[in-house]
Amino acid sequence: MDKYLVTGGAGFIGSSVIRNLLNHGDCEVLNIDDLTYAGNLENLSSVESNENYHFTKVNITDFDKTEKIIQDYQPDFIMHLAAESHVDRSIDDPSTFIQTNIIGTFNLLEATRKYISLISKNKAKNFRFHHISTDEVFGSLGDEGLFDEDTKYDPSSPYSSSKASSDHLVRAWHRTYDIPVVITNCSNNYGPFQFPEKLIPLMIINALSHKSLPIYGDGSQIRDWLYVDDHADALIKSIREGNIGETYNIGGNCEKTNKELVNLICEILTNILANDRHAYNFKDLIEFVD
Repeated sequence: MDKYLVTGGAGFIGSSVIRNLLNHGDCEVLNIDDLTYAGNLENLSSVESNENYHFTKVNITDFDKTEKIIQDYQPDFIMHLAAESHVDRSIDDPSTFIQTNIIGTFNLLEATRKYISLISKNKAKNFRFHHISTDEVFGSLGDEGLFDEDTKYDPSSPYSSSKASSDHLVRAWHRTYDIPVVITNCSNNYGPFQFPEKLIPLMIINALSHKSLPIYGDGSQIRDWLYVDDHADALIKSIREGNIGETYNIGGNCEKTNKELVNLICEILTNILANDRHAYNFKDLIEFVD
C-alpha cells in the first residue's frame, strides 16, 4: 500500500486531493497542516474515520518536527500543497508568505534529501516529491492565450514571487541533489470548501447578503478557471505517471474576464431565485474598485 504525505491537506485543494486518494485508491495518507485561517479539518469530515487517514498538526517552517515526521512515516510520495495563497494578504503581510512558501519548501526539500539517503535504494527509486504551484508565477494572462510550460516567469506580487522562488528551489534540489521531483502549476481553482475570501465564493456570499460585489479596475483581467476535483485528479495522475524533473501546467480551458465571471454568477443566482420572494437583480451590486 502506497503511503502519501500531503502538506496543507486541510486546505481547499489539499483536502480535495486527500478525499480523492482515499475514495478511489488503496493507499494510506498522512495530512500535515498547521490549521491556519484557510485550513479546516471539517473539509475532511467524510474521510476522518477512514483507518488509512492520519493527521498531524505541524508548521513546515519547523524543520525538526518536519524532518521527524517524514522519517517516522516513511512516505512513498510527498505532495506539497502547504502555502499562503492570497495576493491581497501577501501585500499586507509579505513576511508570512516568505516564511511558509520559501522557507517551508526549503525545509521539506532538506528533510526529504536526508530521508532519501536513509531508505533502501528500491524505495528511493520509486519515491516522488510533488510540488504543487500556481500559474500566478507567470504574471497576467493577456491576449496571447494560454500559459504553457515554456512561459517565462513574471511574478508581480509577494505571493506569486514566493511561489516562483519555491518552484526554483525544487528544480535546484532536483538538479543539484537528484531529488526525484514533479512540479505542477495550476490555474484558478473553484469548488466546494473554498475559503470565502476567494473571488467566486466571495461574490456568491456578498450577493446573497445584498452587499457590494467589488471588481478590481475595469474587470478585464483574464483568469482560467479549474474545478478543484478535476485538479485533484490531475495532481494524482502527475505524481503517479509524470516524468521526474518535468513541469506540467494544469488548467480548465475556461478563460473568462473577472467582469464576465461576476456577471455570470449574478445571472445564475437571479435564475435560481427567480420565483423566490427575495428575487433580486444582483448585477446592481457590482462595484468597480481600485
